[in-house]
Amino acid sequence: MAFPTQRPRRLRTTPAMRRLVAETELRPRHLVLPMFVKEGATEPQPIASMPGVVQHTRDSLRKAAAEAVAAGVGGLMLFGVPARRDATGSAGVDPDGVLNVALADVRAEVGDTTVLMSDLCLDEFTDHGHCGLLDAEGRVDNDATLAVYAEMAVAQAAAGAHLLGPSGMMDGQVGVIREVLDAAGHHDTGILAYTAKYASAFYGPFREAVDSQLSGDRKTYQQDGANIRESLRELALDLDEGADMVMVKPAMAYLDVLRAVAENSHVPVAAYQVSGEYSMIEAAAANGWLDRDRTILETLTGIRRAGADIVLTYWATEVAGRLDRG
Repeated sequence: MAFPTQRPRRLRTTPAMRRLVAETELRPRHLVLPMFVKEGATEPQPIASMPGVVQHTRDSLRKAAAEAVAAGVGGLMLFGVPARRDATGSAGVDPDGVLNVALADVRAEVGDTTVLMSDLCLDEFTDHGHCGLLDAEGRVDNDATLAVYAEMAVAQAAAGAHLLGPSGMMDGQVGVIREVLDAAGHHDTGILAYTAKYASAFYGPFREAVDSQLSGDRKTYQQDGANIRESLRELALDLDEGADMVMVKPAMAYLDVLRAVAENSHVPVAAYQVSGEYSMIEAAAANGWLDRDRTILETLTGIRRAGADIVLTYWATEVAGRLDRG
């Protein structure tokens, strides 16, 4: 018999050997924890479609934020769930609105020990559930929406966010936000651009998490899942408008997009492992169909391998603790 002289298995023989030659690293600093805070809640409210995730009270949010920071996560992304909604999403601009108050709470709790991020969008705050203002014919009005995003940006920066995450996919949103932040003196507040955000079925559980009022879909402003070149066009525009970081969302079904964005970006690249991706793994694990812990780490490593410098995941605190324990 002719035995092989090339034996790649030599580099897989022991855990120490595999660790030595690992090409992709997953560390707590790479992970960002998305968190929900519900106005008026007196105790954390479980989200049925996202086992283990809750709508926080202001107090439980502060506690969970401190726990995440202690675990070593790289950042926190806050979403607000208001008690009232209207056609213009006015609670999103109100300095006393739930998200802005929560940002101030968390910044006071953890200071600069982590990166505090805010979702800058209207969908949680509107009574129609869309990410922007509607015109007389019920269509999302891009430019009217930008004016509200500008107000939201200043309010969130004043509340203490280090990074603002405009997620509405409005044309020109990054440029408008950068201009208004600089004019208001918030030169150090950064922008995490939702550069490639697809109109995805994987957002389903998130709708419950924010009590979404949406009927219909967002296909006129979020991207078509069939397209990748348009993501690179969006990337070029966001970079030109001053984005400090860019993001692909969802992550797991769009790893090819993530790779393309990473190869063409000169700023850090994030990917969001969204609610549906989280929930399907939790459901499969609960049924005994998957090894939960191994599956979580495998998916997060795959997202990193595809090019993400930063991964937003609802498992951030848990995984950060596990990584530090080896």
